[in-house]
Amino acid sequence: MEGNGSTVLQKNQTIVTQRKTMKQKMKKLLQNYDLYLLLLPTLLYFVLFHYFPMYGVQIAFKNFNAALGINGSPWVGFEQFVRFFNSYQFWSVLKNTMGLALFELAMFPIPVIMALLLNQLVHRRFKRIVQTVTYAPHFISVVVLVGMLYLFLSPRNGLINQLIVLLGGEPIFFFGIPEWFKPLFVFSGVWQNLGWGMIIYLAALTSVSPDLHEAAIMDGASKLRRIWHIDIPGILPTVIILLILNMGNLLNVGFEKVYLMQNSVNISSSEIIQTHVYKAGLLGAQFSYATAVGLFNSLINFILLIIVNQTAKKAGQSSLW
Repeated sequence: MEGNGSTVLQKNQTIVTQRKTMKQKMKKLLQNYDLYLLLLPTLLYFVLFHYFPMYGVQIAFKNFNAALGINGSPWVGFEQFVRFFNSYQFWSVLKNTMGLALFELAMFPIPVIMALLLNQLVHRRFKRIVQTVTYAPHFISVVVLVGMLYLFLSPRNGLINQLIVLLGGEPIFFFGIPEWFKPLFVFSGVWQNLGWGMIIYLAALTSVSPDLHEAAIMDGASKLRRIWHIDIPGILPTVIILLILNMGNLLNVGFEKVYLMQNSVNISSSEIIQTHVYKAGLLGAQFSYATAVGLFNSLINFILLIIVNQTAKKAGQSSLW
């Protein structure tokens, strides 16, 4: 009887504690209601446009028929995935996507290096000019950027080909040679997004204490030594976090730019998962198949995110969770 009485007492105490905790939380919520109201549109955006559409992922496991709807369409399991894995395009599409993704990932250190170098500039006006020049291309739309590439690289009157002819070479049809697709895509992206990437690292560099640089100068350290031993360790957590996020988005190369640069001549190296999904899903009305391919792409990104995050965590570096 005593044991039952103590158990009941403990349960009552737990209930009272939980109620007190809930009251404290509600009190804090009411005190900061204006902050939660500001957060509400963002929460609604993610719920409506990111979480709610996940309901449609089940199309990948069904033979979707618009007349029957999602629930009424027959269940086929992994048939759409097997179809994609057995298709003649699977390896070429995967190879092109991975090739572009890894090529872009190899350019990841460029904004870091540029931010470190720019941070060492003493002349403020020149520093602002460099920031403006490198940041401005970020506001150019993808359509305009691809149009500029077509104009500059035109085999007849493009600026680049005119320079090649002036130096005694033959004009090159850059968009007609499959081997040129990846370099054009990646380096034009570096040029467009360099300034945007630098902003984050420059902001991180402002948190590095000037006292450390003053002490290093007193000890006779050169600029390269100060960059290596002070600046890089100072921004390393930011670099690691952005690298993890990039890895989680690795295979999302970018549909718009690839599709605009793609043509019948370079398609052997420009057909990626996103363009394949667009052609199969929207143009070919193969909704279940396209959803399966897109889900496969998202799962690969999710697995890479988990692996890289855990690796960074085990190495004692910053991680997302």
